[in-house]
Amino acid sequence: MIDEFIAQIDEKWHGAFIKLMEAIDENLPPGFEKSIDRNMITYNVPLTTYPKGYHVTRNTPLPFLALAPQKRHIGLYHMGIYSNPELLKWFQEAYAEAVPTKLNMGKSCIRWTSTKHIPYELIGELSKKMSVEQWIAAYENEIQK
Repeated sequence: MIDEFIAQIDEKWHGAFIKLMEAIDENLPPGFEKSIDRNMITYNVPLTTYPKGYHVTRNTPLPFLALAPQKRHIGLYHMGIYSNPELLKWFQEAYAEAVPTKLNMGKSCIRWTSTKHIPYELIGELSKKMSVEQWIAAYENEIQK
């Protein structure tokens, strides 16, 4: 199913999307589960690990990271950045050092409108920064606020 999804990605984004996915796959701590949801590759905490699941949609795995090929950009949605100001600060500073173009980012979405300056190694480093246990703790802290 994932291979079929990847095969349908626009040629403009295809190679970069695969490189980003590989950077995540090679560096993400164990315990996250890769799947497809809403036309994105998603990395979630499975219900077997976190039975409470996602509070917005009960009985669904806890989302952590998603990679989406959009019409005008590739989007990387990283919930850890949204919930952890120190991680966000680290990423913004590391991005500024590694990439000659300005960071295009929303609350948790990092967008690339060109494949020319995607920092694959930095995305690999970002992927390493939060374990399943750390993400669950951060998530539970956020929903209790």
